[in-house]
Amino acid sequence: MKVLVSWLRELVDVPVSAAQLARDLHMTGFEVASVEPTGTLGTVPRTQAGGTVPNPDDDDAVIDFEITANRPDCLSLTGLAREVATRYDSARRVPAHADLGPVSPDSMEALRVTIEDAARCPRYCAAVADVRVGPSPPWLAERLTAAGIRSINNIVDVTNYALLELGHPMHAFDLERLAGRHLRVRLARKGEALKTLDGQQRTLDAEMLVIADDARAQALAGVMGGADSEVSPATRTIAIESAWFLPISVRRTSKTLGLSTEASYRFERGADFAAPPEGLARACALLEQIGAGTVRPGWIDASHDVRTPRLVRLELARVAQVLGAPVPISEIRRILTGLGFLIGEHDDARWVVSVPSWRNDVARDVDLIEEVARHFGYDRLPTTFPALTTVPAKPGRRLEVDRAVRRLAAAAGFNECVTFSFIAEKAAQEFAPATELVPIANPLSETFAVLRPSLLPGLVDSLSHNRRHGRRDVRLFELGTRFLATAGEHRALALGWLGASGPEHWSAPPRQADLFDLKGVAETIGAALGLELSAAAGTRAHLVPGRTVLLTAAAPDGAPREFGVVGQLLPALATARDIPVQDEVYVAELDLDVVADLVTLLDIRATRPLPRFPSIVRDLSILVADTLPASQLRGTIRSVAPPTLARVAEFDRYQGKGIPDGQVSLSYRLTFLAPDRTLTDAEVDAAMSAIVGALGSAHGAVRR
Repeated sequence: MKVLVSWLRELVDVPVSAAQLARDLHMTGFEVASVEPTGTLGTVPRTQAGGTVPNPDDDDAVIDFEITANRPDCLSLTGLAREVATRYDSARRVPAHADLGPVSPDSMEALRVTIEDAARCPRYCAAVADVRVGPSPPWLAERLTAAGIRSINNIVDVTNYALLELGHPMHAFDLERLAGRHLRVRLARKGEALKTLDGQQRTLDAEMLVIADDARAQALAGVMGGADSEVSPATRTIAIESAWFLPISVRRTSKTLGLSTEASYRFERGADFAAPPEGLARACALLEQIGAGTVRPGWIDASHDVRTPRLVRLELARVAQVLGAPVPISEIRRILTGLGFLIGEHDDARWVVSVPSWRNDVARDVDLIEEVARHFGYDRLPTTFPALTTVPAKPGRRLEVDRAVRRLAAAAGFNECVTFSFIAEKAAQEFAPATELVPIANPLSETFAVLRPSLLPGLVDSLSHNRRHGRRDVRLFELGTRFLATAGEHRALALGWLGASGPEHWSAPPRQADLFDLKGVAETIGAALGLELSAAAGTRAHLVPGRTVLLTAAAPDGAPREFGVVGQLLPALATARDIPVQDEVYVAELDLDVVADLVTLLDIRATRPLPRFPSIVRDLSILVADTLPASQLRGTIRSVAPPTLARVAEFDRYQGKGIPDGQVSLSYRLTFLAPDRTLTDAEVDAAMSAIVGALGSAHGAVRR
């Protein structure tokens, strides 16, 4: 919203310079994009009680405010004048308005109005004027130019001038070009065409609200007028529209057609329902002030809705409670009344405050308190934290899992990254079936067409970004939500590893990370979270066959739950993302919802006492088929071993001289430990015999 300071000064006394005004309004919560000095634009006439007087301003400037979506009332000079008057406790003036004469609910001598969709347009006002179309006075055209609006002619400029002044959009029709001299507010017919003022032929759908005559659509309601009824040099009589349109209807039309205007920008955010008559009267006054026309007596106010002011109860003690500082009651009253709020029933402790029609954003007492804080001064409020009177609630299970997973992944040497939840459809199909994709209804572009079915597309792109910028060894993780059409939302952890398995050291050449490095990290995270995991060979379309591991977690009912998958990314997917073909990329994706479902989260920071009794270690070497997964062997060992078996670990694998073809020598280190006594050799020997027997009968293993 570009504001010419000299224009603003006509509506309110501003006792400071333009630069100081920008700084002071910034302190009340308004973002200032720029302040551009303009110099005097010339002597600009303005009408006061004493007549027309010159208004030179040597300290003129255009201030560009970035108005937030919840404050459509400040998309006007009148709205900002209220803020300025409250900030400086200054006098505020109201622009001149025409006396429109008697009002009719639907018709006058030269015009009829019919509302066919009262839900989308509950109020429509109109007046008729005889005009002389020509150029606008220089002062008016210069003000519009300073505000970023092109001057067209005196009639159109008047509606734009009133728009900037009051914040309510209006439109002028050439009355002679309206069939039946009738304005009908209706839905467009499917496939109906309308040529808008920008010269574009647009095809409408049945959900778009239009202003039509008896023959065809003449304007897009709240967005843009039509070329067939635009004001031209031949226009002699106009119908001026000032209406209220449902914000969601205007926004849908604007977005569907890709057409954003000054009018739609305001209507989308919620215009003032009480403003149409005021805007109409101001536009008519301007027409006569600049000699552009004469307004005919009478006007139309077709209204299908009666709105009463919203009432908000304010406990005065709550102001100090929320702000942390006392505010004098007289100051609270001055601020609220200055901003247009009315204080009704009240006593020393509580007020009933009536919210003005232009403040759609105020619905609760804290909204009123925010208004007090803005103008009382944020700099006058102490920076303190509220005292805790109750014990904070225990974090939810998901937050506990997330916190633990972040700590574990960081401890394993991975850095966290955050990527978009919206990704391109092509990228999503590389990591999930097309039937599982969840499309975005109105994507910003093809790059953000679907919700991500996996965290891996974004993670791999991040690996590629680091690789392209000179990082050869990259370890990244992401914690987020993935979306599948059949399974819904799932929290997941993705891990990506590229390059060396560890930092460089002079004592040995670096070793490239492999599948077992990342599998070990995934298993460590699962074990720390309390899951009993098992691994088996698996397949995924985006991973290399034979280098893919499926991790499952034991469930109380005995049915294993899939926890995640670890594997090497297909080289084709890596090279497509500019990762050199010689670099192997290993990725993992773990389902964190499994953790929440199956276990009570362990405190991984907890320490355990050292064993009081000694352990006994036995090594076992066996010959087995080289196609046998090691996880099956560990499972067999665990199934027959006594509870005193504390740890099983492979420490050697050998194939070559002395080993028959098709077989492999595996060596296991078994650690036995009892928490309450010292084990005897006889107990351990018995356990070893049972283990060797089970391995032989189950897998044909031969002890070496």
